[in-house]
Amino acid sequence: MATTFTRMDESTAEQWATIGRETMRNQPRVADEVLSMLARLETITDGFATNQLVHSLQTATLAEQAGADQEMIVASLCHDIGKVVSVFGHPDIAAAILRPYVRDDVYQVIRVHQDFQGRHYYAHFGRDTNLRENHRGQSWYALAEQFADEWDQVAFDPDAHYEPLEHFAPMVRAIFAKPRN
Repeated sequence: MATTFTRMDESTAEQWATIGRETMRNQPRVADEVLSMLARLETITDGFATNQLVHSLQTATLAEQAGADQEMIVASLCHDIGKVVSVFGHPDIAAAILRPYVRDDVYQVIRVHQDFQGRHYYAHFGRDTNLRENHRGQSWYALAEQFADEWDQVAFDPDAHYEPLEHFAPMVRAIFAKPRN
């Protein structure tokens, strides 16, 4: 049942209860949309040796093989999902999508992953390669280093093994089933 108010300041608690129930009933669409966005990464190569879906799958596979928990595996899978919208804003986009569903350290790792990646290539653009140092002392710093150095920056090998998207779909559905808070 849809509500009938046309202004929020004229709404009732009962109407908001309806909206809340409908929102939770439709929550599976979040995972559906995330999986759809991940699939669209297959069309983005931008000069890399692999498309961005393969890169994301390799990154998540490496995280899983290293024993990362489900939130970090899904975040590894989704870390470049923002490239569907904007390469330049992709860390913030991916982090914003993940934020309601993952703990803060995982969110922070994805939000700043480009600062950590810069160590491996920013010199080619005349940029500061030590931007990660701006985050030293943060509780999530070591996780961000592991993500950037061991999983993300090495995941561009067209011959490397990786699990398919279907392997990760149940994890994506579990993480995006409901917000943490």
